[in-house]
Amino acid sequence: MFEQTFKNIDDILHKDAGCTSELDYTEQSSWLLFLKYLDALEADKAMEAELEGRPYEYLLAEPFRWSQWAAPKGADGKIDHNAAATGDDLRDMVNNRLFPYLAGFKQRASGPQTIEYKIGEVFSEIKNKVQSGYNLRDVIDLVDELRFRSQAEKHELSHLYEVKIKNMGNAGRNGGEYYTPRPLIRAMIQVLKPRIGERIYDGACGSAGFLCEAYDYLAPQATKADDLETLQKRTFYGKEKKSLAYVIGIMNMILHGIEAPNIVHTNTLGENINDIQERDRYDVILANPPFGGKERKEVQQNFPIKTGETAFLFMQHFIKSLRAGGRAAIVIKNTFLSNTDNASVSLRKLLLESCNLHTVLDCPGGTFQGAGVKTVVLFFTKGEPTQRVWYYQLDPGRSLGKTNPLNDADLAEFVALQATAATSPKSWSVDVAGIDASTWDLSVKNPDGGEVVALRTPADILDEIAALDAESAEVLAVIRGLVA
Repeated sequence: MFEQTFKNIDDILHKDAGCTSELDYTEQSSWLLFLKYLDALEADKAMEAELEGRPYEYLLAEPFRWSQWAAPKGADGKIDHNAAATGDDLRDMVNNRLFPYLAGFKQRASGPQTIEYKIGEVFSEIKNKVQSGYNLRDVIDLVDELRFRSQAEKHELSHLYEVKIKNMGNAGRNGGEYYTPRPLIRAMIQVLKPRIGERIYDGACGSAGFLCEAYDYLAPQATKADDLETLQKRTFYGKEKKSLAYVIGIMNMILHGIEAPNIVHTNTLGENINDIQERDRYDVILANPPFGGKERKEVQQNFPIKTGETAFLFMQHFIKSLRAGGRAAIVIKNTFLSNTDNASVSLRKLLLESCNLHTVLDCPGGTFQGAGVKTVVLFFTKGEPTQRVWYYQLDPGRSLGKTNPLNDADLAEFVALQATAATSPKSWSVDVAGIDASTWDLSVKNPDGGEVVALRTPADILDEIAALDAESAEVLAVIRGLVA
């Protein structure tokens, strides 16, 4: 129903000098969708108040409501283009009046979990990049066609928005860090089996894919009004450092049906984990923290195991943030299982001694588009040491790529076998008692995987290069003697 509208919006933004990539298209679509959604939400609440015979106080002053500045309607219900600004007038109004007004909500809000605060936070962090006021008018006209009233409309919009996020992840640059394959997320959730009433957390939430999928998993279980209120207000929590990801995550959760998402715009790693109290802990943690980054020394001081690797700092944060008995599923690069540096060894020891690392899912290359590293998913429960680790080596039987991505069927066997930790050609168990306590090496070594290839040391490789160089020099000397 709305797919062509989304394509038309992207086509217009593609022509604008201020928008250069899928990241820009998604960002600019997001703030316009947010304001259109807010207008629909306020209209619903005003109608509800009228039916109950009480006044409704609008969040936005009248000049800044979508129905006034963006899409004033005539008697026929269509946009009145005599009243609707366009060109430089529209661009200047958006840049100089609308955005400063909306950004001011952050200071006026009663608290960070209110929709007023979210409005202020969103419009403090982004700016209008559409340079042509005529392009902006065309995009607004298209956005105004979208509807948020019925569940079917919201479902389609959330699906289309997910496609935009996926395209953004495939667009190169840093877009990939915003997208975790949804089939993998759904499998992680099916293993953890969250329940209504549990607090679910992602401290590196990006586009909020984990939280949105968890909501979709739990929503059908909400059978009474209290359940719905619990899902709306007391279930999903996230933190995100980057402005663009924060905005997209907020919009993604709204489109999935959560009116005022509990996502905080902050650097999660800037928090000293010793300050985390019981009230700050969660029942379920789902995350794919960024890896390969390097945090500053002062940030590393917030953690007992010092390392510049962001993923390892996040792992410490997640372990500390789980309540006793809480469950987690964390994506991390597979070298975490075998690295011999002090931080890696210490972190594996901490994980095995403080948590039950019951499952390791080994993902094939190509699971994450554009990522040059292989990943594993660690499933663990806090509060008891690990006795046995069950491994599953995911092999979809084909090469994964942009045109052939991971799907739900690829993970069905993993989910089925994991329930009983069954042994199969792709799965096996390892007793922690047999692991070398000096390294705590957890490498994926499938006993049915054939002979392990012995890798040469760097010194052996350099010796061979030197020998080949010497041999080449002798050959060249003989050739020179022949042509002299």
